[in-house]
Parts: sequence; structure tokens; C-alpha cells
Amino acid sequence: MAHVAEWKHGEVTEIASLMTHHKIIGIIDVGGIPAPQLQQMRGGIRAKAQIRSAKNTLILRALDEAEKQVKGISELKNEVHGQAAVIATDVNPFALFREIKAMRKNAPAKGGETAAHDIEVIAGDTPFKPGPIVGELQKVGIPAAISEGKVIIKSDKVLVEAGQKISRELAQMLSRIEIYPIELGLNLHAVFENGSIYRPDVLDIDMDRFMGQLRTASLTALTLSMEAGWANPQTIKPLLARAYRCAYTLAMDRNIYTKATTESLLAKAHASMLSVSSQVKPVSKEGENTPTK
Repeated sequence: MAHVAEWKHGEVTEIASLMTHHKIIGIIDVGGIPAPQLQQMRGGIRAKAQIRSAKNTLILRALDEAEKQVKGISELKNEVHGQAAVIATDVNPFALFREIKAMRKNAPAKGGETAAHDIEVIAGDTPFKPGPIVGELQKVGIPAAISEGKVIIKSDKVLVEAGQKISRELAQMLSRIEIYPIELGLNLHAVFENGSIYRPDVLDIDMDRFMGQLRTASLTALTLSMEAGWANPQTIKPLLARAYRCAYTLAMDRNIYTKATTESLLAKAHASMLSVSSQVKPVSKEGENTPTK
């Protein structure tokens, strides 16, 4: 049997302990992130989660060890690839994904990277003055021209499609026109919580849209409850208010005197009296002479 270094046993034990002492365990990919930026990301999330980097073989062993106490966690072994690391937290998976996503930053390309999405230039002005720069832009495929004494991009154009390599020459020019197409950040493969595995396609929720849907559903449910007359903590006050308004309207219509309607009914009667009196012509007394001018 091959000898396994003692320090490796210790590292496996530490990672397994991390996995068994937190509710949420995730596997992330930290490949391609320069050390300073990775350290900054660790610091940014330290208050909510711990990140532990290790060789993939050690992470796999730690998952096997953790499985003895946390059933189902070994399913994460399928997600250990690339330059993997373990992230442990007690924050729910959706909040964790939002935190990780918010940490992503754009960086300039150096050349040789694979574009994660289409890289496009948009028609408009550039900061350059007329000169050799026009030819340099055109050389890398950017539709540049001179117009009214300044260098412009004539039309929108996709320079690199998603999945294609970014050339060194284009990368340098993109930096000059302040296009930073490389997204640096932690890449979450999957998260384990209470026997379930969640992947980014489930965790990536548009919170503004989701909250809007919740508000719409809440309003629709309230409207339905009001129409059906279902009394619950949310509807009891508006139902009572509606019942009061209906009772008041009925009492006013049928001239039913109550503590709430008496003043309004008297005001209505007075207004009716004034309306009637305004329609009655005054009658002169018999034998009384009409004044003459």
C-alpha cells in the first residue's frame, strides 16, 4: 500500500470537519483567478463563509469522511473538477450564490483566453484623435473611421464569439478602448444542503423579478380572499371596513337613523328642504297692495 503523508491525513480531517460543522457545503472553482484577486475575494466573503483550497484528491477523501456523518454529501464528488475548493457556510444556498455572483469583476484580456460570451464593440465615439490608431483598430477587426475630426466606430460588431479564443493583438486593443471582457470570480459548481444538491441553474434567481412575482401573487390572493369573504389576519380589517361602508350606504339609502348616520341624514334632509323651498314661489297676502315704483 502506498504511503500517505501524515500532513495529508491532517488536511483531509480538517476539511471533513469543516464539512460536518456547517449546514451548507459547496464546491467552487478558483482556476484562473490571480492570487491577489483571490485573496481579496476570500476577505470579502469571510464574514459569511469559509473557503478551503486543496488538491482535488484530498477534497474527494474529505467528502468520503464527511459522508459518515452527513448522508448524501458525497454526491458532491461529481462536482470536484478543475481547480476546486470547498466553501462552507450557514447562509442559505440562494443567498450564497448571490454573494458569489456579486463578487465577480471584469478584467482586461491578455490574449489566449476563451471568450465566455460574445465580445462586441458598439458604434460611437472613441477617445482617440485621428492618426495611425485608425489602422490599428481596423487591423483587429474594429470598424473604425474618422468623422468630424475624431475617430469613431462606425457600426456594432461582434469581434469574438463565445467559445472562441481572444488574440493577443485584439486583447491589447480592447484594453485601450476600455473593454474588459474577462470575468473574474468564484465559479460555484454545486451546493449541498440537508440531503439535496443545488446547481447554478436552480440558484441563479432574478430577485427583483421574483419579489415582483411574490407581490403580484400576494395582491391576487388578497383580492380573491376579499371577494370570497374569507376572514384571516390579512383580510379581517379590510373586510370589516368594507362591511361598515356597505352598512352605512344602506342605512343612508333607507333613512335608518343610527349614531353614525343621524348627522348625515339630518344634513341630507336640510339640503332637500332648501332645494324644495327654492322651487316654491312666495304668495302675497289678500288685499295687500303690490308696491309701485
